[in-house]
Amino acid sequence: MTLKSGGSARQRCSPHELNLDRRRFLTVGLVALAANSGGARLLAATLSGPAPSPEVTIENFSAAGKSEGTARVAKVVKTDAEWRAQLSALAYDVTRHAGTEVPFSGEYASNHADGIYHCICCDTALYDSKTKYESGTGWPSFWQPISTINVVKSSDTSLMMQRDAISCRRCDAHLGHVFDDGPRPTGLRYCMNSVALHFAPRA
Repeated sequence: MTLKSGGSARQRCSPHELNLDRRRFLTVGLVALAANSGGARLLAATLSGPAPSPEVTIENFSAAGKSEGTARVAKVVKTDAEWRAQLSALAYDVTRHAGTEVPFSGEYASNHADGIYHCICCDTALYDSKTKYESGTGWPSFWQPISTINVVKSSDTSLMMQRDAISCRRCDAHLGHVFDDGPRPTGLRYCMNSVALHFAPRA
C-alpha cells in the first residue's frame, strides 16, 4: 500500500522494518562512540561536570601547638602560574621544583623563638619549635614533625644520591630531606628549607 504526498509515492514501513532501522542506527552509533573513546570521555566529563578536588587527611593544631584532631580536607592544587604569583622566586623553586636554598642563608636556620612552623604554600602545621635543634648544617633542623600525618616521605635519587625527600601532604610542596643522623629520641634530622616554611609565634 502506498501513500502519495506532493505527487510522489512513499513506501510505508512495517513495524518490523522500523525496528530493524532503529537497531542499525543504535549499532552504528555505539560503534562510532567506542571508536572515539577520547570523545566519549570528553562527553562523560562534560555531562558530569568538573572532577571534585581529591581529599587528604591532615592533623590540625591550635596556635599553641595543641592537636585539634584529624580532618579530611581538599588537597591544594594550583596552576604553575598561581604558585609563581603566590611565592617568592626562591620559595617557588624550592617548593614546586625541589630546589635547595644556600645553607646558612635562610631566616629560620638560627631561629630560636617558640612557635609553630607551617607550610609556606598552604599553611599546614609541620614542625614545633620544641623539636628544633642546631644541626650545624645551615638549615633549620627538627628531630620530628609536629605530626607524621602532615608530611610525606618519598625516595629522591637526584644529585647521584639516595635520599628521603619530605613534602607537605596537603599541597605536595617540597620541604627538604630527612636523615638518620639526628639526636634522641628519634635519631632523625628533618633538614628543611627556610623558604618552604612560615613561622608563627606560639599563642
